Amino acid sequence: MSGEFERVYGRARSDPEGFWAEAAEALDWDRKWDKVLDDSKAPFYRWFTGGMLNTCHNALDRHVNQGRGDQAALIHDSPVTDSVTTFTYRELRDAVALFAGALADRGVGKGDRVIIYMPMVPEAAIAMLACARIGAVHSVVFGGFAANELAVRIDDCAPRVIVSASCGIEGQRVIAYKPLLDEAIELAAHRPASCIILQRPQETANMTEGRDVEWRAATAAATAHDCVSVAATDPLYILYTSGTTGQPKGVVRDNGGHAVALNWTMKNIYGVEPGEAYWAASDVGWVVGHSYIVYAPLLHGNTSILYEGKPVGTPDAGAFWRVISDHKVAAMFTAPTAFRAIKRDDPEGKRIADYDLSNFRTLFLAGERTDPDTLHWAEDKLGVPVIDHWWQTETGWSICANCIGIEQLPVKEGSPTKPVPGMDVRVLDDACNEVKAGDIGALVIKLPLPPGTFPTLWNAEARFLETYLEEFPGYYKTADAGFIDADGYVYVMSRTDDIINVAGHRLSTGAMEEVLAEHPDVAECAVIGVADALKGQLPLGFLVLNSGVSRDHGEIVKDVVAMVRERIGPVAAFKTATVVNALPKTRSGKILRGTMQKIADSEDHEVPAAIDDPAALDEITRSLTAIGYAKG
Repeated sequence: MSGEFERVYGRARSDPEGFWAEAAEALDWDRKWDKVLDDSKAPFYRWFTGGMLNTCHNALDRHVNQGRGDQAALIHDSPVTDSVTTFTYRELRDAVALFAGALADRGVGKGDRVIIYMPMVPEAAIAMLACARIGAVHSVVFGGFAANELAVRIDDCAPRVIVSASCGIEGQRVIAYKPLLDEAIELAAHRPASCIILQRPQETANMTEGRDVEWRAATAAATAHDCVSVAATDPLYILYTSGTTGQPKGVVRDNGGHAVALNWTMKNIYGVEPGEAYWAASDVGWVVGHSYIVYAPLLHGNTSILYEGKPVGTPDAGAFWRVISDHKVAAMFTAPTAFRAIKRDDPEGKRIADYDLSNFRTLFLAGERTDPDTLHWAEDKLGVPVIDHWWQTETGWSICANCIGIEQLPVKEGSPTKPVPGMDVRVLDDACNEVKAGDIGALVIKLPLPPGTFPTLWNAEARFLETYLEEFPGYYKTADAGFIDADGYVYVMSRTDDIINVAGHRLSTGAMEEVLAEHPDVAECAVIGVADALKGQLPLGFLVLNSGVSRDHGEIVKDVVAMVRERIGPVAAFKTATVVNALPKTRSGKILRGTMQKIADSEDHEVPAAIDDPAALDEITRSLTAIGYAKG
């Protein structure tokens, strides 16, 4: 190792203002900042106060002006509609400027909110960038979200305009969006002034006269709109955390710090150069889609892939390799759950050989813990570095990663490596004391958080303090539990809610999942803690098997019970596991462990609006009932 990473990390820690001011020089500013880090209202820290810029200009116009206008900016690859559409930087700038004019025609200006309720189509990214162009604040709601959840978000951010589409496509299913949107508007107290609807050929939406206008009609009547300069501290977007019930948590992202940090990450964390193709296989409704489909790649001058499909089933387990090959992708970012699905359908990775992956250098995983088995499978089959990294909706970019653009560090299975420059991660006990290396505790980040992270929640400063800052004064509470080893590598074991107490022993369900995932027949797994009168809690495992496994399920369960006993010890009291066809997840790939635990303990629970496959949760309920849980 060269020591370059430690040098860069040390500089960001000792001189954060100098470090981030230097990173900010890569962007165009209409007015330079007065202060890099403003701590006058701590713990509400702000970056680049006094500075003025426009995020859309930096993502599009800047590159056109610098001679990159004919380079591909956005490639929409849609196996579900059998189409591929490419926008150059010039074409994307012009489309965005025109739609910005359409929004302005409907009274949208600086500071106004626009909800975007769209599938994975280019118009979703165009609408986001158009809002940024005129200083409006967008709030993307995952397409197909339930009407009541959309209504809550409408009332919270009070949009002037809602942008939507007639439908989305999930695999083979066409999902009509407009009836959900109409119902949400009826449920909401706030009424948008107008709705702009993209009519897709798979489904024609009924339009409400006087309120709704079709996308093409709106842009045909519009004129291109110039970029509007905004304060670095002005909000760029609001993103509501997935699975929110009741009063939502609207994560706010600013313009200046966001653009600086995300542009910096593309070279330093992901190791890509301007002009190279980068693919985040996520959805624009989630933070990954915001940061690494739309903003970061375009700010950095990359070609970004917008994929409307699945890792398997559109049409098969070779879908990802086809996209990487067709578009010469250099680096890809997806969730471990996607690779588990591919591994389940194609355990030997035979479909990889069908495609030319010679341009592919690095795979990044995040969203769920990357178990060692998935890590090694991807490494072995792809022959490229597989980088686990850890971040959250609130942070907007990596907390920990192997920063291959600075210096590639040795990989340790189960760890997202070390905190990235700007993130000072600590492990604390309940009394706010740091624990010794190797001990599990609450993972926190010392304030101030770096640029690009969230400065507050939308219209909820008290809740921001209560949720994230009060329990550990001086630190941001990640709500994840884990430890830091003697080499400074961070291990994110589980949510703090997933640390279970078995007869007085605090144990990580994540550590048990790592053991289960190593079984050769197991494609995916989850462990939850269930109530027990004697021991307080007991671990319970769920196993999804690889395609084609014919062994007796009881024998597989005996195997994994023995493996946990050997690796973690009898103290884990791991004695029960059951085989299921699928694990219930949100559409961003997070397993619904909390919901599963409440079902097992016969507690009241709400099914998250973002659930990907309700049938999987039904199967879990039946399985729990069969083994003596979920009685109430």
